Amino acid sequence: MSRSFRKAGALGAATVALVAFGAAVPATATASQAVDLEFTLYAKEVVVEEPEGPEDTGEGVPAPAVGDTFAFAEDLYRTKGGEKAGRDAVSCTVARVGGPGSPGDLTCVGTFVLTGGPEGQIAGQVLLPFSTETEQPAPFDIAVTGGTGDFKDVRGQIRSTEDGEYARLDFRLTR
Repeated sequence: MSRSFRKAGALGAATVALVAFGAAVPATATASQAVDLEFTLYAKEVVVEEPEGPEDTGEGVPAPAVGDTFAFAEDLYRTKGGEKAGRDAVSCTVARVGGPGSPGDLTCVGTFVLTGGPEGQIAGQVLLPFSTETEQPAPFDIAVTGGTGDFKDVRGQIRSTEDGEYARLDFRLTR
């Protein structure tokens, strides 16, 4: 897969700082003990050397096909280039191939491992439209499906927005 195609599937990409992760604290509490956590992180893809081939030249790159998969990893930071706050790993599968004027779909599943503040894992998934003609994906929301550690039983969403070499991840979580 080309780098831009992989980037379109970023969950944490991903896969992204107005509020430092270390400042993530309960924002509100209701009678049912729901706790809202809001914080922002920045994700930067961990670059892996790929073998030379048609993808590197842009010539003869095959179009994505249903069932094609790819994976990537990112480091998570409290601010761009700042203190590391964790990592993520994402796996995406092409579910639908688009044509001229209609996007294809990727189904992506990822896990965010957060350290140095609240700690634990957050799981998320998204059905993400993509176009091989578009270099930069539009902002998208990742559904939070659960967590471990300090994030046990969380739900919510993560807004992913491209921000230069990083993806900005705005977490909005509820227990």
